Amino acid sequence: MNQDLEHKRHTLAHLLAAAVLKLRPDAKRTIGPAIDDGFYFDFEFPTPINEKDLEKIETEMRRILPSWTSMDRHELSPEDAKAEYPENPYKHELIDEFSKDGGTLSFYKSGDYWDLCRGGHCENPAHEITPDSFKIDRIAGAYWRGDEKNTMLTRIYGLAFDTKAELDEYLANREEAKKRDHRKIAREQGLLVFSDLVGSGMPLFTPKGNIIRSEIIKFSRELNTELGFGEVHTPNINKGELFKISGHYDQYKEDMLQAKSQYVDDEMFLKPMNCPQHTQIYDSELRSYRDLPIRYSDFAVLYRDERPGELSGLTRLRAFSQDDGHIFCREDQIESEISNVLKAIQKALAVYKIDYWMRLSLRDPAKKDKYLGEDATWEKAEGIMRNLLVSQKIPHKEALGEAAFYGPKIDIMAVDALKREWQISTIQLDFNQPARFELSYVAEDGNKKTPSMIHRALVGSPDRFMGILMEHYAGAFPTWLSPVQARILPVSEKFNQYASEVEKILKTGGIRVEVDAANESLGKKIRAAKEKKIPYLLVVGEKETTDGTVSIESRDHGKSEAAEAVGAFAARLTDEIRNRS
Repeated sequence: MNQDLEHKRHTLAHLLAAAVLKLRPDAKRTIGPAIDDGFYFDFEFPTPINEKDLEKIETEMRRILPSWTSMDRHELSPEDAKAEYPENPYKHELIDEFSKDGGTLSFYKSGDYWDLCRGGHCENPAHEITPDSFKIDRIAGAYWRGDEKNTMLTRIYGLAFDTKAELDEYLANREEAKKRDHRKIAREQGLLVFSDLVGSGMPLFTPKGNIIRSEIIKFSRELNTELGFGEVHTPNINKGELFKISGHYDQYKEDMLQAKSQYVDDEMFLKPMNCPQHTQIYDSELRSYRDLPIRYSDFAVLYRDERPGELSGLTRLRAFSQDDGHIFCREDQIESEISNVLKAIQKALAVYKIDYWMRLSLRDPAKKDKYLGEDATWEKAEGIMRNLLVSQKIPHKEALGEAAFYGPKIDIMAVDALKREWQISTIQLDFNQPARFELSYVAEDGNKKTPSMIHRALVGSPDRFMGILMEHYAGAFPTWLSPVQARILPVSEKFNQYASEVEKILKTGGIRVEVDAANESLGKKIRAAKEKKIPYLLVVGEKETTDGTVSIESRDHGKSEAAEAVGAFAARLTDEIRNRS
């Protein structure tokens, strides 16, 4: 978000509060920040508001806006600040927090509204904010300060952009996103189900859904083979001691699911990641500098105790797999290993036809307690990652606070068809876990040295990635990924036998094909197939049966002008699938 837009959105949060207080003077205001698509403000209302009130609030905001010709800063003592908010415990709490080190507090005033605020606004809201560039969007519940033990407040969300055209585009994309919702597509195409008896965040893939998931994994396996990874298999349950050494116990325990044995007293956990297990495979024998790099890949299921409100279809799960991999290497091998992984990721995203950008995720120096290791270790790791990107002239953005707790990382941020960003692939440099597990190799001089460890995921979780792809493709998967690649439509039952013969030929070539032998009209069969977004529809009737052909309608290219011999079509389709084109 650019600063000017952030300032507009923050100003609009103030304007929202001003409008609410005009209409509902009994409301207690709390906080109102700018967010990625607009702004919000939290209130306590003695009597609830509803969706019908939003239009009135928006109208009032537009009425007030022309009078806001400045945002003037004032300084107040904590005592005077509290006097501005009689019987408002939320503001009093903030005032106490902001003034604990002494001094005054900043307030900003526009028109007849003013509020406690650190700043970041338009200088002249009436001039800088276009009246039709914002919209009050919705209401929701929100706990004070995000703590479920606190009072439930009413959060009013607004959307805001620089222009009306940008707002309209956002709203159109949001409506399109509803149509593309992977949960909706999954139901329509019969790809997966969730069961309350199984548990939230744990998907059950149907045969068709598992085809897509398996094809994603298959492609990642091929890339792993090209990179020289050996696939391992590791258990889902591990002793707590493993995670104490790795650092996950202290840094990640609240997100881990605990397991219990009736026979042993060991503290056990369902694993949230594979890296600690891979250190133990590495450490199972003496290693030489000549053995490095050693590369392990793993598709084992991982488990994380996500909050119920954070679960969302396939994009946020409690049980999921990951195209995980770890490289143990010498320091002089780091750059080449990361470069090779980056090339594989770029190759994968080109096949999936997904745009992306790269983010260098760094430690937040102001919150060192959230990370393992010494300053020197972090400076070294971050320097290596930054120099690699710079030396190879790879465009990227830096983000403080987005590093893994054990090391910096390069995150590949995918951009889907609706311009939404998803963090999928990642490459992480870790000097901490090898040292904590006392991993070593015999160097050329005969001394023992600690290897470097690179964590990487090519497309991340196949489960989550499948959900992203559903929305990216709007359910119209490329042929190689489609659960059904061709459907044969006999024009009547008279031609079912020939349809079966065509089916057999195509299946022999490894094509996923099915016959619609229902006693329905051809038009109805075509509509049903199109609803499932099947790549190829093959119509067979009298002429096709006589000639040994099929009449083809391609989802992506329309109806063919001439029928094609079955063998020729099978060869062409097989080639398309093989090349993932």
